[in-house]
Amino acid sequence: MKQDDADRQQRSIAIALQRARLSPEELWLRYFTLGGDAGMAEVDAYLNGRGSLPPLQRDVLAHTVNERLDVLSWSYRASYSRPVREGRPRGPMLRALVSLLESAELAPPDRLPALVDAAGQVLDVEITMYLIDYDQRFLRPADAADPCDGALDVDTTLGGRAFREVRVLPQDIPLPKLWIPLLDGVERLGVLEVRVGDVDDCYDPALRAQCRWLASLAGHLATAMTAYGDALDRVRKPTDRTIGSELIWSLLPPLTAGVDNFVVSAIVEPRRSNSGDAFDYDLSETTARLLVVDAVGHDLRSGLIAATVLSAYRSARHAGHGLYEQAQVIDRAIRDHFRAGTFATGVLAEVDLATGRVRYINAGHPAPLIMRSGKVVKPLAAGRRPPFGLGHGELVVGEEWLQPDDWIVLYTDGITEARNSSGEFFGEGRLVDLLRREAAAGHPPPETARRLIHAVLAHQENMLQDDATVLLARWDNHRSRILRPPSRPGRSADEDHD
Repeated sequence: MKQDDADRQQRSIAIALQRARLSPEELWLRYFTLGGDAGMAEVDAYLNGRGSLPPLQRDVLAHTVNERLDVLSWSYRASYSRPVREGRPRGPMLRALVSLLESAELAPPDRLPALVDAAGQVLDVEITMYLIDYDQRFLRPADAADPCDGALDVDTTLGGRAFREVRVLPQDIPLPKLWIPLLDGVERLGVLEVRVGDVDDCYDPALRAQCRWLASLAGHLATAMTAYGDALDRVRKPTDRTIGSELIWSLLPPLTAGVDNFVVSAIVEPRRSNSGDAFDYDLSETTARLLVVDAVGHDLRSGLIAATVLSAYRSARHAGHGLYEQAQVIDRAIRDHFRAGTFATGVLAEVDLATGRVRYINAGHPAPLIMRSGKVVKPLAAGRRPPFGLGHGELVVGEEWLQPDDWIVLYTDGITEARNSSGEFFGEGRLVDLLRREAAAGHPPPETARRLIHAVLAHQENMLQDDATVLLARWDNHRSRILRPPSRPGRSADEDHD
């Protein structure tokens, strides 16, 4: 089959060359200019059916001829009284995207993997969708009867590496395929396994770009469909959650989001029985607003307190109130709906995205940290007040100025107070050391948060005594690739990240 395709390509190039009106010397010079490295005699032998060329060289030769044909084509056309628009999409890429959009319009969530594969067939590839489980340890096939069958370990497989590093990665053996990150915006949802017909396709930049576009649309659809059906959520959640955990998870924003020069990523653990930890954020053209909260208790009641804090915070935020008023609204909501003495610790923060100015209030919570150039340089120690619900006392709003590429680290005491079987705390020292190592490795916020939570779990032998939450925010003073790791030495960012 490959030889038949090669023969057809040779004949088509020879026929096109007859219409291109190029001498052998002119053809070879144009071919050489475009990066061809076969000699003139080799090219001539190929065109006359007496020799062969590697696929890449055949394609460079075809492109050389096609460029000449474009020049010779008469481009002038008579004008119409109004724009003439196509009723149906042209080109396989646009057809693939439109077919996925139209077929998903009235589809249930469990049909999405098949729809993505059908769109892939328009591009002559086969696609399997994998979704990351909520523990962020395994990528699970979205179309399997049992999502645990065929799961990929995030830390030990090539598909897992594509997920961790948010990079398109080729796999040559045993079958040629591409691993494409599945994203909704900048939130990592999983990967697409794209099976191709030939190893050379794995390194085709056009196909890689097309698969990324298809993955972007598939990621948006996965998030949208999860809002009205449980099928995709069940793939990611093989174990049932408690009532309190369902309450909190139903209120949380996406784990990762970004705008231009700012990215925020958070994780709440345990995912199946979390009660009182929560986070929230709001990203706009000018400002990022952040909240981390830890409600008193370890039961459904603490979940209700945390949910009340989230609702009060959003109500104040939507009304356009600043930090001081937001804290007052949260105080009042806890006092009005729970018995005396009920409280929640937390941090409210605002970041000016143009200047890096941070304003914050700390309500009895562990002090946020600033990480700069791979090192934790200071805590945000100002802006202190009593926990929410216990009165605000004298309130002072803290202030700090970020430098480009600084990180803000917000966390609950379930991180630092996690204890192992010997009673040893995870502690701020381990937290700072882990953040330093992750920064040195170039991991972006979502991957750093994933690794941090797994380190806390390992310290407690996977049995948390308290909820643990971390929120990482990274700011720069210009638009940048804030999600992906830096490129490897000797390679450009485009080569490394595709």
